[in-house]
Amino acid sequence: MSSTTDYRARAGAGSDPGYYYDAPSGAGWVLFAACMLGLAGAWNVIDGLLAIGNSHVYGVTAEYVFSDLKTWGWIMLIAGVLQIIAAFAVGTGSEIARWFGICVAGLNAIVQLSFIPAAPFWAISMFAVDVFIIFGLAAYGGKRLREG
Repeated sequence: MSSTTDYRARAGAGSDPGYYYDAPSGAGWVLFAACMLGLAGAWNVIDGLLAIGNSHVYGVTAEYVFSDLKTWGWIMLIAGVLQIIAAFAVGTGSEIARWFGICVAGLNAIVQLSFIPAAPFWAISMFAVDVFIIFGLAAYGGKRLREG
């Protein structure tokens, strides 16, 4: 009994290294970025498949920057797959995965702004999510997270 009391007196009241862990600064942002990359990627895959399959989800009268809805469907599908890959890669904590995630989120931001004629509110909200992903990875990801 006395060894437990002595340990708590030395380590501070109520602290037990088996249960408490100080996460590096910004770990939450990186976890948020990885989760949002995965979710955005899944939604982009669904959006892409809907656009490719001539679904009645998107308006027919919309005019796009170039080409038609099927082309943008393929672009969304490819961007979604890249985002899902980046989400799993960011979880490894490597510097290459961090930059890959930033590039994929930036690419998706541009794609979403070009996809505004099909779904304006959705595209703008996805653009905002991409901005948060880029911030989380740029400010806290990679080497800074490991040293934190």
